[in-house]
Amino acid sequence: MTERADVVVCGAGIAGLSAAWHLATRRAVRRVVVVDERPPLTLTSDKSTECYRNWWPDRPMIELMNRSIELLDELAARPGNPIALNRNGYLYLTASETGARTLADSARRIAALGAGELRVHAGHAGGSGYRAPEWDRAVATADGADLFLDPDEIRERFPWTASATRAALHTRRCGWLAAQQLGMLWLEEARAAGAELVAGRLEAIDTAGGQVRGVRLATPRGRREIATPHVVDAAGPFAADVARLAGVELPLFHELHRKVFFDDSLGVVPREVPLVVWNDPVRLDWSDEERAELAADAATAALAGEVPAGVHFRPEGGAASRSAILLWNYHCAPVERRFPLPEDPLHVAVVVRGVAAPLPAFAAYAERGRKPYVDGGYYTKTRENRPLVGPAGPAGFHLLCALSGFGVMAAPAAGELLAARLVGAPAPPWASALALARYDDTGYVRSLAALDGGQL
Repeated sequence: MTERADVVVCGAGIAGLSAAWHLATRRAVRRVVVVDERPPLTLTSDKSTECYRNWWPDRPMIELMNRSIELLDELAARPGNPIALNRNGYLYLTASETGARTLADSARRIAALGAGELRVHAGHAGGSGYRAPEWDRAVATADGADLFLDPDEIRERFPWTASATRAALHTRRCGWLAAQQLGMLWLEEARAAGAELVAGRLEAIDTAGGQVRGVRLATPRGRREIATPHVVDAAGPFAADVARLAGVELPLFHELHRKVFFDDSLGVVPREVPLVVWNDPVRLDWSDEERAELAADAATAALAGEVPAGVHFRPEGGAASRSAILLWNYHCAPVERRFPLPEDPLHVAVVVRGVAAPLPAFAAYAERGRKPYVDGGYYTKTRENRPLVGPAGPAGFHLLCALSGFGVMAAPAAGELLAARLVGAPAPPWASALALARYDDTGYVRSLAALDGGQL
């Protein structure tokens, strides 16, 4: 006998579990089935930075993230802050005058788009009115951002950073959380409301007559058929494969991102720092012999010169911890998916030297031969780096994908939007900016060519 479900969600990552939670607990959809051949949150969701921000150069992304943060704040307000949310912020740094002007111009534009008030501090710290965050607490001490343009004040506020730093932007509606705890909270509450988690792989989608009618799963106990009018594609890096089962082609590509878990045994990463992003390219501190060896190999020659901007790090754990998370996507080219991930024997050496640009004390680790734990995953992206949320193709087929490197922070509001669209409830004005149908607008497609670097 064929089973029945109101909705089948393909993918038990952070996006799929958000969708299941919103559908089952907030939209009272009675029978939600989540299918994934892997345990929940184990493909890419547990490989994230676990950070969130509303600081984006794009109004729909700001609106999406502002709503997500409202939902995260609601969960964090429960007894004991079960998702370990903090409001430590992001800190963007630059050591060049050009970089300082660019950072200031960008900050003014983003603030004007709705990310919050921009407070400019150009004098000594004593009269700046800056409020430091209440570290490691889910307390909204400030919104918007604080821009520091006086090097003396930067050194007073952030004494650990490079003496050459010329500008610092502390964005405030930002921080990090425990993504695993968030996802498992959603899963437990969705199950309590009647949702089911099935271990299996989606093999086929029946779309007879232009309408989703059912799915076929391959499970450890054999094939399983479920009649359903709705399928949600929340399959992360496999989203395009799932969409093809419904006859839908998605404009997606993948970037490989690695994450380094580092034992900061020397205690050089201050526990109170925000997530720190270095906005300048970095010339890495190799020995002459190492630089010559890198330059002689076409595969590594780029590492001998200036490496692109974007190295970032944050403390991990509480005040007594000595852990840090280090990240740097210095390889930006699209790649094919490969599981397990391909090895990169130079990655740790590169990232450790990169972190020493904003945090000079970190250079002490460059020659210590440490072997930290490295994992990672794929950012599945559209060209402009907006997600895909909403209906597509045959009636009853829905997208919740292309969450790129912002899956954890976007999932609360993206899942809410998906659930609203699926049940026919009103959607916010920015919903159309995330729909696949945006590519039917030729003017929009032409506008993508003008994006700086091709992405938001």
